[in-house]
Amino acid sequence: MDCLRTERPAEGVARIVLTNAARLNPIAIPMQEQLRDALLQLRDDRTVRAVILTGEGRGFCAGADLTSVGSGHDDGLTRGQRAQQMMRALSNPLLHLLHEMPMPVVCAMNGVAAGAGVALALSADIVVAAKSSYFYLPFMPRLGILPDLGTSWLLERAIGRSRAMALTLLGDRLPAETAKDWGLIWACVDDDVLQAEALALAGRLAALPAHAALETRRCYEVVAGHDFAQQQAYETERQGALLDQPSFAEGVSAFLEKRQPRFAR
Repeated sequence: MDCLRTERPAEGVARIVLTNAARLNPIAIPMQEQLRDALLQLRDDRTVRAVILTGEGRGFCAGADLTSVGSGHDDGLTRGQRAQQMMRALSNPLLHLLHEMPMPVVCAMNGVAAGAGVALALSADIVVAAKSSYFYLPFMPRLGILPDLGTSWLLERAIGRSRAMALTLLGDRLPAETAKDWGLIWACVDDDVLQAEALALAGRLAALPAHAALETRRCYEVVAGHDFAQQQAYETERQGALLDQPSFAEGVSAFLEKRQPRFAR
C-alpha cells in the first residue's frame, strides 16, 4: 500500500503528502520506509529548494500504529526490545533525516498531530497549522510510556520545560492557536487556506540562496551548546565565508538598485 505521494506544485518546491487518510496517517513501518525513501531522493535533488510535508484528510499524523504492536512475532524478543530495534534502525534515523534536510522544510499541519506525529511535525523548520488542528501527547496518561523519536527534545527547546512537562503528564490537547501563542509553531490559518499558505511560504524559501538558508538553520542548531561568546565566534566565522559568496554581492547590488535580489538557482 502506498502511504504517501510526492508532488512538484511549484518551481523549486516538492510536497510530500501522507495518504493513509482513513487511519489519520499513522507512523506504521511502510509509511516510515516510504517517507525515508522520498526524503533521500529529495535530499539529493539539486532542483528542490524547499519541501512541504502534509497529510490528506482530517489528521496530519496519529502517531504509532498501535494495532500492530505485540502481534505476529516469534523472535524471542519482548515487545519493548522489538520497539527499540525498530526505533534504532528506522524511526530515529528517519526523524534525524527530516530534521537535517539540506533545504528548508515546511509542515502544513492538517488536523491532529499525536504521539510520534508531534515529532514529525516539529522536525520541520516552519510549521503552519490549520485552526482545527492540535497537538496531543497520549504517551504517559494513556499508555504509561515516554515521548519518543525526539519529541521531548523538540518540545522542551520550543516551549520550555514547564509547558512540555505538563503537556506530557496531563495529555491535554494543545490547539493550534495556543501553540502559535506559545511560539511552538509559526502560524495558524483557516483550514481552507492551509495548503496555499504553506505553498506561499515554500515558494519564498525556494527563492533564498540555498547554501545560506542551510547555514542559517545550522546556526540555530548550535545555539544550545554555545555560550554567548562561543556563538559570536561561530557567527563571525560563518559570516566571513558567506560574505565572500556571489549571493551577498547580488544582495548588495539589488539593495543599491532598489529591486528584489535574484539569487542563482
